[in-house]
Amino acid sequence: MSIELRHLRCFLAIAEESNVTRAAARLGLTQPSVSRTLASLEKRMGVRLVDRSTHHLALTAEGRAFRDKAAAAVAAFDEALDTGRLRRRPLRLGHAWSALGPYTTPLLRRWQREHPDTPLELLRIDDRTAGLARGEVDAAVLRGPVDTPGLVTELLFTEPRVAAVPSDDPLAARASLTLADLGAGPVVLNTVSGLTTPDLWPEEIRPTATVTVANTDDWLTAIAAGRGAGASVASTAQMHAHRGVTYRPLSDAPSAPVFLAWRSASPHPAVRQLVALARAVAGSTGPAGPR
Repeated sequence: MSIELRHLRCFLAIAEESNVTRAAARLGLTQPSVSRTLASLEKRMGVRLVDRSTHHLALTAEGRAFRDKAAAAVAAFDEALDTGRLRRRPLRLGHAWSALGPYTTPLLRRWQREHPDTPLELLRIDDRTAGLARGEVDAAVLRGPVDTPGLVTELLFTEPRVAAVPSDDPLAARASLTLADLGAGPVVLNTVSGLTTPDLWPEEIRPTATVTVANTDDWLTAIAAGRGAGASVASTAQMHAHRGVTYRPLSDAPSAPVFLAWRSASPHPAVRQLVALARAVAGSTGPAGPR
């Protein structure tokens, strides 16, 4: 038996729904049919992709690794059959939050002026690689270390870190803050697409209490509600103003690198032009290289 597109779509529906019944409804198939398709795929692959031993369906380690490859394959197939996109194939640029900060609008305006035949689509995707590893975008703005296999990165610039505290918190009255100031109370972490982890703090002042959220909007809401403080980068303060959140410089935290990343295999033809323009707009001369 060969693996067909229907096997990949079935697996991806199961992975996204975490439930065979919901995946079947989404695909317009019966539950037994979806189960048989998954079993056929696992037999052909020679590995178990989905763990069915618990009440809550979960992907195995092999399933998680295969998910990104399957998503990229399906996205490539769908795009190849989209005749409208073949005539004017857009360049999809992903970001998890803040894009290129103050350079975002200049980049979009110059691209439209200099490359009118290739639309540049800016997409916010709450994912550590902003959809790049899953094939949802052609390039992505990523902050912090990039260790996903198969990606090439270009360092564009670095930006300072900032603290984000509730506007009615006494810390908001200070001109600047330190990691120790934030670590004294709960810290709000975006564990899905955010840059900050407890490792930002030295071990002796590492926060003992954290609040986890899944995106920037929830991060801001949690801080404004007084559930804790947060740490981010200067672009967040510029792009995500919130009346309940006050940003202050974080004086003892290292600056964060900002990369433009793309897949090394079959990159979009206009990626190199995007890299050149992003470097020009940001005034960067960072080296490129695989990560």
